[in-house]
Amino acid sequence: MKTACRVVALLALATLATGCRAPEPPPKDQPPEPQATAATGADTELRDAMQAPLQKAQGVEAQVQAAADAAKDAADAADAAAIGNDVAP
Repeated sequence: MKTACRVVALLALATLATGCRAPEPPPKDQPPEPQATAATGADTELRDAMQAPLQKAQGVEAQVQAAADAAKDAADAADAAAIGNDVAP
């Protein structure tokens, strides 16, 4: 019985000892395989769905800026007319 317990204990220690070893690093002369793949037509759906609102906002931004410039020019012209100065924008 003692011999069987010793054998089991030695096997358990041997198993634990091999499990505690650090994994071997990959060879230095061989680069790791890339994990990402190139985007295909089907893979760009998410990107396109995210870009559409951004592009729409950029288009609206130009319109808002043009309207703000027009309002500023109109306000400047009204101020100049109220003062009596003819200031060309």
